[in-house]
Amino acid sequence: MAIMDIGIDLGTANTLLYIRGQGIVLNEPSVVAIRQGRKGTTVAVGTEAKATIGRTPGSITAIRPLADGVISDFDAAEEMIRHFVRRAAPRRGTRIRMVVCVPSGVTPVERRAIVNASKRAGARTVHLIEEPMAAAIGAGLPVSDPRGSMVVDVGGGTTEVAVLSLGGIVTARSLRVGGHRMDLAVMDHVRKEHSLLIGERTAENIKIAIGSAWPVPGEEEREKATYTVRGREKVGGLPKTVDLTTQEVRDALEEPVAAMIEALRGTLEECPPELAGDLMEHGIVLTGGGALLPGLDLRMASASGIPVFVADDPLDSVAMGCGKCVEDFDGLDRLLNGA
Repeated sequence: MAIMDIGIDLGTANTLLYIRGQGIVLNEPSVVAIRQGRKGTTVAVGTEAKATIGRTPGSITAIRPLADGVISDFDAAEEMIRHFVRRAAPRRGTRIRMVVCVPSGVTPVERRAIVNASKRAGARTVHLIEEPMAAAIGAGLPVSDPRGSMVVDVGGGTTEVAVLSLGGIVTARSLRVGGHRMDLAVMDHVRKEHSLLIGERTAENIKIAIGSAWPVPGEEEREKATYTVRGREKVGGLPKTVDLTTQEVRDALEEPVAAMIEALRGTLEECPPELAGDLMEHGIVLTGGGALLPGLDLRMASASGIPVFVADDPLDSVAMGCGKCVEDFDGLDRLLNGA
């Protein structure tokens, strides 16, 4: 029987699949569209399902099977994993070994749910690896060396902050705040300040277009930019248009960004002095989709007093780290068992 080794970055916003010897073969939104009924029929998964968010009729519901980095809808998560695995590995009779990334703060019950969903989706064996470790490996940090390394992985549902050394996590914080919480913050701001109701997709577009965590030198045009938002009036229910400024969106994002800064500081406070010296010398690496928010690295550097660098490919860092483990299962066993 043929053996296929698959690494999965099972994210709140997107799911990435890495196949041994092939690299990343799939990157799609973690969304499932289900037709309501006695059993519930899956209508679409991934990109097609995301396109239906906020646009579905009453008989169809678009849901995210993962919330804050963990499974919130077991059946939908199982269907999503099975769909993605079948697309990536269509051959039948293949024995699948799987490595799945999980937040560092997941509970034993949440870990068991991820393992069970993966096995019911077709995996024979399932290994779990913590996201900050995978992100650090994918970013090229020397996690096996006796040198301290620090990674901040800002995903869709969680922010993982960790100090690593000698192949293990020395201290870490897992914060259930990420890109999705930023979108909700923008939605709340527009609703409160402009009495305008908008959807998640619109809020995400606003964040990408003019969102920032700190003024970025050399981007004066972005600071002056405005974004025209179309939505529905909170009171009258009629269509309405407002213009948002960069500073206004930055203020809207302040609460989730401040929570990330607090997690960063808390992790540094728990860091052993010897490793803290290494961090001062080598800096902190920022990964995940949230790393693309302009000024977030500058804001973290200002708050910590330590240089912060954005990884070369922040969106794929966790998946690539997971993939490196998939390429060497013996090495994965040594990593997980602390050997």
